Amino acid sequence: MKRLTLLLSLVGVLLAVSMSEAGSHYVIILDGANENPPHSTLGTGSGVVDIDTIGNNLHVNVTFSGLTSNTIMAHIHCCIAPPGNTIVATPLPAFPGFPLGGTSGSYDGVLDMTQTSSWNPAFIAAHGGTTSGAEAALASGALAGQAYFNIHTTNFPGGEIRAFLVLTPEGPTEGIPTLSGWALLALGVLLALSTLFYLRKRPA
Repeated sequence: MKRLTLLLSLVGVLLAVSMSEAGSHYVIILDGANENPPHSTLGTGSGVVDIDTIGNNLHVNVTFSGLTSNTIMAHIHCCIAPPGNTIVATPLPAFPGFPLGGTSGSYDGVLDMTQTSSWNPAFIAAHGGTTSGAEAALASGALAGQAYFNIHTTNFPGGEIRAFLVLTPEGPTEGIPTLSGWALLALGVLLALSTLFYLRKRPA
């Protein structure tokens, strides 16, 4: 009985560790009032941004509508306190596959933050010249409330609607282990099985 309790405790701890590596989750509510300088527009948008520094992934899911003219750019800027304006962090002119040339749409995509193509080259250069430096800067900037999502249009080339990322304890990937989390869990299961085999071999 003691052996079984030990085994279950070990698996439980490893599962808890892997589940804790889901990353940081942010919500965004975009409008013209968040721009700097602010302006009036009927355009709005909302979505979520997940930054996973364990799996090195940046997930963006956003929907927008009511813009005054067609979209020309869409990306995340970092790092400055609201309501400031600063450099673009993610790809220019927009996230790969983002719907440009319309006044409404949606986007759901994932960037591999280890790839240079996932970044604005100027942002990489400003943070040590490496993707790991850029990733660390964006992650810390977002946690500090200093990153914002901006959608630019023909009428508002500086940005028609935007929103600073707001950290939230919940998100679409909350509680789902990352790939590295699954790897840790698999290792834990192997360790647990090995421990069980060893304990069964030992005299009671």
